[in-house]
Amino acid sequence: MNRAIDPNRTALLFFDMLNGHIKQDNPETWGRVAPVVHNAIRLLQAARNENVMIAYAYANHRDDNGTTAQTIRDTDNWMRPLSFDHRETRIFGAGSWEAKVIDELEPQPQDYMIPKFRWNAFHQTYLDLALRVKKIDTIIISGGSTDVGVASTAYCARDLDYNLIFASDASTSHQMESHHYFMRNVFPRMGRVRTVGEIEDMLK
Repeated sequence: MNRAIDPNRTALLFFDMLNGHIKQDNPETWGRVAPVVHNAIRLLQAARNENVMIAYAYANHRDDNGTTAQTIRDTDNWMRPLSFDHRETRIFGAGSWEAKVIDELEPQPQDYMIPKFRWNAFHQTYLDLALRVKKIDTIIISGGSTDVGVASTAYCARDLDYNLIFASDASTSHQMESHHYFMRNVFPRMGRVRTVGEIEDMLK
């Protein structure tokens, strides 16, 4: 069922595994993300052991909101109602502690850092170019939020003809009901949904 994957044609993409999202001073948040971080560390080590390409997509917001979308919508990402004249503000600025990848997944010089300005990690970034130069055809995705940036990136990757593997227990969302919905009902139609343990076996 799992089938081995070729490490030379595979990339591991971490999506927004950043201090500002993960290391909030909030016991409820940490209780949700702690096992995800643990599993992401395992996934990273397995990928490094097999010389898999590692990429980190991370939000790169300007302090002046100069590249922040100002779209009309009903709610924010936490499903809280917004007024019609709501103006979007950045979550945290580029270069801040909040915008850095967590130390547990510390990038190395050979890794690929993908600054992004929208949910989709392919949108106006060099991610697709880097993958094609290395002849990558399979992407393992880990991070969050599952139903926001991970989903947006996955839809684009699917349209670009990449094989997808979703690390179900190394991904998360502050809307866990949505996380489970996507892992059960959406992502299996786009790729393979696997636990980190299963992905480790596939890489070996």
